[in-house]
Amino acid sequence: MQIILKDVQKYYKVGKDKLHVLKNLNLEIESGEFIMIMGKSGSGKTTMLNLLGFLDKLDKGQYFFEGHDVSHLGENMRSEYRAKHVGFVFQQFNLIDTLNVFQNVEIPLIYAGVKDKNKRKELVEKRLFDVGLSEKALSYPNHLSGGQQQRVAIARALVNNPNLIFADEPTGALDSETGIEIMNLLKELNNKGTTVIMVTHDHDMTQYASRVITLKDGRFIKGD
Repeated sequence: MQIILKDVQKYYKVGKDKLHVLKNLNLEIESGEFIMIMGKSGSGKTTMLNLLGFLDKLDKGQYFFEGHDVSHLGENMRSEYRAKHVGFVFQQFNLIDTLNVFQNVEIPLIYAGVKDKNKRKELVEKRLFDVGLSEKALSYPNHLSGGQQQRVAIARALVNNPNLIFADEPTGALDSETGIEIMNLLKELNNKGTTVIMVTHDHDMTQYASRVITLKDGRFIKGD
């Protein structure tokens, strides 16, 4: 899995004005890296994550994913790439309160068209085991701690066996101790070969990264 950005630019309309959010970004990410994207609020971190994760599209430049030019994919193709290659972990967990843990983790498999219920059951159980929540399969999100909810979200992100995990401030809603547990879990997944790209403003998290990238006003200012 390789990602290459060439002279990428992104604009947003704000009233009659055009806001230049990402400015001529160039980047290469190799398979198995743990990339940390840092920067203050408004620096372009989440916009960049959305572009890399096929949630949004660029305005200028090129985006190559595994050797394919994916710069200007339509929504249907972006959805297909997300389903096949990408898992997302967000700060607010984004679990569905009316579904139990098993059902929450199962959702991406249903969207991906996995019709075999036994296959879905096998995949969900494997990922719940991986995050240490096998015994919570029938529990509902509001009966779980914040750390447990984030583990469910990680299991959901992993259930389609993506080669790439995007994490947007995944510890932002957690206390310090629980945040460390979640970071150790992400690092463990990374050690097993999953590429992780994470957005954070917390400098303490950089110890988990193989490389740190800093954004300021839509431009890279440092790469370690």
